[in-house]
Amino acid sequence: MSWRPTYRSSKFRNVYGKVANREHCFDGIPITKNVHDNHFCAVNSKFVAVVTESAGGGSFIVIPVSQSGRLESHYPKVCGHQGNVLDIKWNPFFENIIASCSEDTSVRVWEIPEGGLRRNMTEAVLELYGHSRRVGLIEWHPTSSGILFSAGYDYKILIWNLEIGEPVKMIDCHTDVILSMSFNTDGSLLATSCKDKKLRVIEPRSGVVLQQACCKNHRVNRVVFLGNMKRLLTTGVSRWNTRQIALWDQEDLSMPIVEEDIDGLSGLLFPFYDADTHMLYLAGKGDGNIRYFEITTEKPYLQYLMEFRSPAPQKGLGVMPKHGLDVGACEVFRFYKLVTLKGLIEPISMIVPRRSDTYQEDIYPMTAGIEPALSAGEWLSGINRDPVLMSLKEGYSRPNQLVFKAPVKEKKSMVVNGIDLLENVPPRTENELLRMFFRQQDELRRLKEELTTKDVRIRQLELELNNLKNVSPNNV
Repeated sequence: MSWRPTYRSSKFRNVYGKVANREHCFDGIPITKNVHDNHFCAVNSKFVAVVTESAGGGSFIVIPVSQSGRLESHYPKVCGHQGNVLDIKWNPFFENIIASCSEDTSVRVWEIPEGGLRRNMTEAVLELYGHSRRVGLIEWHPTSSGILFSAGYDYKILIWNLEIGEPVKMIDCHTDVILSMSFNTDGSLLATSCKDKKLRVIEPRSGVVLQQACCKNHRVNRVVFLGNMKRLLTTGVSRWNTRQIALWDQEDLSMPIVEEDIDGLSGLLFPFYDADTHMLYLAGKGDGNIRYFEITTEKPYLQYLMEFRSPAPQKGLGVMPKHGLDVGACEVFRFYKLVTLKGLIEPISMIVPRRSDTYQEDIYPMTAGIEPALSAGEWLSGINRDPVLMSLKEGYSRPNQLVFKAPVKEKKSMVVNGIDLLENVPPRTENELLRMFFRQQDELRRLKEELTTKDVRIRQLELELNNLKNVSPNNV
């Protein structure tokens, strides 16, 4: 019997994490202290966006990627929300368009000018109201240019068509707060994890739940589709309160393919999957380390590679899209780590060590680009298409000629599944609540006065009618 450990050949076995020099970090940023379980950071090849601490509403800052160093104290912010900002996401096809959601029940879409902000931005391109409680999650569709998903604390997921600025579908199958959402490669399936301890695979256009798992032994927190492998990966907690990951077959959620305990810490585990390298990164909230694995279709399915360690705890992590990586340095992934205690954003590059300076085609296959495969109308009509691929060797510097056009909206009702979503939208702040209360009091007072006036007029008309009746027999 052989006692040798089984090693598997992998080109990513020696991947290591490299922290950027201090001058390439972003310093002096008032990172939010909100305890909501989100990343509070979004990155693309042009900008870094971070949710900030602010009084009297929610705000976030947008910094050009090239503008590293210490931020001035009065740096302009995006500050149109009237409640804390809970999530921000860049549009994958329009790199100046960012969506945000907030405790004020709204989802807003902003257009950032080239070169970044020069003054505070308060006017959004689109303001989307439809949820009755705060909105905790937003996700852009991976292949369609104008479809945005939002999940609120009203247990509903709304699908917004940004070409008309209205919700076109409401997914109402959850019985508790939705914790995470993830799309498969072509956006035809949506996986969700929920506080009701259930993992669901949903057909988003119809809202039909295709698969559902009741996770009793593995309490799911986050879920992510593993590209085209027809697999799901979840992070959560085992029955012994240890942090755990589980691998699932998306077509059969009766039980996980494999479960693996990570450690006994309490912070939430965020999964990040790179479909090009089949690498999975696990970063714990409040941890300083990032573990990474390679995922295969054969046993043992999860191959542990290495761990990046850092003494500074992370509040959240942003991820640079593939076309923004430094291919000359063999960089395969880049995190932007939020260090709240230092007010710092720290770039961490995951690098494959290679001696050659030439383009490494084996670690940079064709990847999802910045051109949409579908319009919003095409996707809503039932068409599915894989992402438009691009080569990082020559295509990553090609400018995107698409222009985002916001619809001109008229005030009208928003009816989804027979329900008018704007009929009972609650006030978003205490001041709005008071203003609404006093307006209603004034309206009630006015209606009472009008009712009294009409009662008096009715009595006068009744008396006149009686007089006419009394006079007419005498005349006869």
